Amino acid sequence: MKKGINIWSFPAGTVKASLTLAKDAGFEGVELALNAEGELSMHSSEREIGEIKRLADDMGLSLYSLSCGLCWDYRLSDDDPAMRVKAKDMIKKQLEAAKILGADTILVVPGVVNVEFSSPEKKVAYDVVYDRALEGLNELKSYAESLQVNIGLENVWNKFLLSPMEMRDFIDKIDSPFVGSYLDIGNTLYCGYPEDWVRILGDRIKKIHFKDYRMAAGGLHGFVDLLAGDVDYPEVIKALGEIGYDGWVSAEMIPNYKHHTDAIIYNTSYAMDRILGRK
Repeated sequence: MKKGINIWSFPAGTVKASLTLAKDAGFEGVELALNAEGELSMHSSEREIGEIKRLADDMGLSLYSLSCGLCWDYRLSDDDPAMRVKAKDMIKKQLEAAKILGADTILVVPGVVNVEFSSPEKKVAYDVVYDRALEGLNELKSYAESLQVNIGLENVWNKFLLSPMEMRDFIDKIDSPFVGSYLDIGNTLYCGYPEDWVRILGDRIKKIHFKDYRMAAGGLHGFVDLLAGDVDYPEVIKALGEIGYDGWVSAEMIPNYKHHTDAIIYNTSYAMDRILGRK
């Protein structure tokens, strides 16, 4: 498997600074994110995005997938039809940017019933979310296919697609080789076990996030450094081997160190080496 890290794991700074730190810490690639503003945004031109790719190429780093922090603002399942259109436009821009960066996958939140940390006042009925998400992704799959970029649906705390079997069946209904799972290992713990998700989703998995979670802490405070939580990583690696997964695994950390903030990148790199059996 290839060792990467998500851009949100880094202390605040430029893309170049984050890539430089990732390279020094021993990562093979970085998962960038599309933002509302900034170096890589909804307004970035093809030339500007291409400059980021050249920067990574010069460092010998792969930009293999693309996240997006706007998924909580623009939802495929929103009650407002105009917001659903904006969500589709955002995902199209994400696909286009990924193509330029050389990334083969984007991360997409398929729909939201309710989420406590972003617009908690919004609540959409589960079956309505299901139908709207399915409709939106069925519209988007042809665009993903034309660009040859995967849409990876993340299991996240959105009170939607709560089991691996439901995620599997939802993906199968879309019926496209370019729509699959972006499996977040740490996110599964609040209602299941990551090794079950791995085995049930199988070759539908496009990319993987490594996170760890301490159940006793609860809430967002439960996310901890890799190997400090309750994820059974030896069992996860065993399951990944069983399904033949050898793609990218990306650490997605919360950069909450008060001092020596870059240390989280080095600590995470070492923990991933141990998890992957490199050390």
